Amino acid sequence: ERAVDSLLDFERAPEYPKPKAEDFDGGIMAQPTEEARRELMRARRTQDEDALARIRQARQERQRLDRGQIARMRRWWLGRMIETGRPLEEKLTLFWHGHFATSYRTIENSYHLFLQNELFRRHAAGSFAGLLRSIIRDPAMLAYLDNNENRKGRPNENLARELMELFTLGEGAYAERDIKEGARALTGYSFEGNGFVFRGADHDDGPKSILGRSGRLTGDDFVAAVLEKPACADFIASRVYRFFVGEIPPKGDPKRAPVVGLVRSLAGTLRAARYEMKPMLRRLFLSEHFHDREGAPARIKSPAELVVGAVRSLRTPTRDLGELTRVMEMMGQSLFFPPSVAGWEGGRSWINSSTLFARANALRYLLTGQPQGGDGAPDGDERYDPAPMIEGLDHRARAEPALLARELLNRTLCVETTPEKEKALAGYLRSLAREDLSTAVAGALSLVTAMPEYQLC
Repeated sequence: ERAVDSLLDFERAPEYPKPKAEDFDGGIMAQPTEEARRELMRARRTQDEDALARIRQARQERQRLDRGQIARMRRWWLGRMIETGRPLEEKLTLFWHGHFATSYRTIENSYHLFLQNELFRRHAAGSFAGLLRSIIRDPAMLAYLDNNENRKGRPNENLARELMELFTLGEGAYAERDIKEGARALTGYSFEGNGFVFRGADHDDGPKSILGRSGRLTGDDFVAAVLEKPACADFIASRVYRFFVGEIPPKGDPKRAPVVGLVRSLAGTLRAARYEMKPMLRRLFLSEHFHDREGAPARIKSPAELVVGAVRSLRTPTRDLGELTRVMEMMGQSLFFPPSVAGWEGGRSWINSSTLFARANALRYLLTGQPQGGDGAPDGDERYDPAPMIEGLDHRARAEPALLARELLNRTLCVETTPEKEKALAGYLRSLAREDLSTAVAGALSLVTAMPEYQLC
């Protein structure tokens, strides 16, 4: 209980240093001024090719700078996940990033994604209702789902549809009419520069009916109508379960009933807490099911969880953050670049012959400094110190390969492995009897982290 409290009440821990004002530039992709728009119109009207070329070159330079900034942001967030004293805050920020998925590839504005990342962090374990009201005002989301083009008489349904289908209710809990009426409620919700603006002239203030709620509904009324539906808490509880525990077993699976029962109780807790996330998370983390190796399904670590978890639990050097973001991309997860509005599929989609090889090489890189796929010199001269992994072991456990192998597996894996693998690891340690203990343990961990079991949590 104390461990769960310390994780959930992360506000008590020191906050990770905020980026300095100059670290990320909010003006790179600033909207053109009125004077710049007039200049462009004049150049087009007079067919001034030199002026048009200058304008085009300036735009390309801004885009180049912004691509560089999103690369720095990826390194910054990965470093923050590794170093933070509030690990659950960052893990929930990653959860919301996959839930309200927004890709730089579409919006091409790195600062808007930085603002969205900070939004997810502020609401990490707070109010889902507050986050939902904020997301319909978030410049990155508004641009990603074209709501800045949603106007009275010409409604754009993208945000309204995904708000119900992917963010809150799931398929089958709403009708097409609800989407159309929801789009009308969100007309005029736009942004200017780096902030939300409500364009009253573009808003349809006529009567609407959404999910049983009627009147001259606004975007906030739309959100309220969604939150009133029991399906909303059910949907969020199931997404949280999948993220922290594993997939919900299919119908006919004997393990399904206890999982469905737990998810329903989590949804009930979420509703009773008026969509505050902490009570539901506390109930999940203290449940017997969450700690049951046999009853709870194991889940495949995402690339971010694999890399961050390895650095934090094995105490490896961080090495080069740019290289780590590159190998994460090879594993199928590029921060700020989810593949679609549905986010990353997760689960078994993380594993194939290519990504499994990349995963093993990523852990090898952390443990040895050997770059991904290369046989060159190790990256940097910082040697991995495995002392924390054998801390507390008595002399007998350190000296006997079978005991040491068992301890390393127990301290590294969260699922059971086979006696054959334990025996093989002991044999490897025995073959290194002439080496110093640190070298032997580092080599053993390279083998353990390449096991299928290490991909699970």
